[in-house]
Amino acid sequence: MQPSAVVHVVDDDEAARQSLAFLLRTAQVEVKTYDSAVALLNDPPRSGCIITDVRMPEISGIELLRHLREFGVALPVIVITGHGDVPLAVEAMKLGAADFLEKPFDDDALLAAVRSALSNQDANSKRDQERNEIREKLAALSNRERQVLEGLVSGHPNKTIAHNLGISPRTVEIYRANVMTKMNATSLSELVRLALVAELLGQDPTPDQAKIAR
Repeated sequence: MQPSAVVHVVDDDEAARQSLAFLLRTAQVEVKTYDSAVALLNDPPRSGCIITDVRMPEISGIELLRHLREFGVALPVIVITGHGDVPLAVEAMKLGAADFLEKPFDDDALLAAVRSALSNQDANSKRDQERNEIREKLAALSNRERQVLEGLVSGHPNKTIAHNLGISPRTVEIYRANVMTKMNATSLSELVRLALVAELLGQDPTPDQAKIAR
């Protein structure tokens, strides 16, 4: 970790907030905590990174991202989501979140996310490299697998995807397993992150993406 870096933890749950702060301090990271997004926005940080829960009263983690953008705060933001919050995580990534972690998350995963957020060296080139690698994996998907992937990253359950595609939920499960294998993803949250890094959602398709869709 960078010794001068400050991680700003925003969570209305005191126990969760203090737990995160303790974990980071044991990793020799300077931490500042906030019990609400309002508290952070009253004095927006200009260095380090931000960890925020997605569901908070007054101003949610999603709204916090919007406000940070309006205030010109370009710090990397790691969003913590609960089970079933994949659509919110997708929205957070579209708004510029650096990463999201689904509860319960591994301590090492959080520390790795923080290290990544705080590290600016070769960030753009590494992201471009990762994006290209993911697009190669997307190119290996069949058209139906691509459709199932799009349904998953949109937060739809298997039954909804099955209904929309006119296939059975069991068939969706098979396609889903194939997608997870081809994308080398170990969880749904990782699969969503890979799709977002590849700019699968919310943007006009690149020539490569257009080719994949055909």
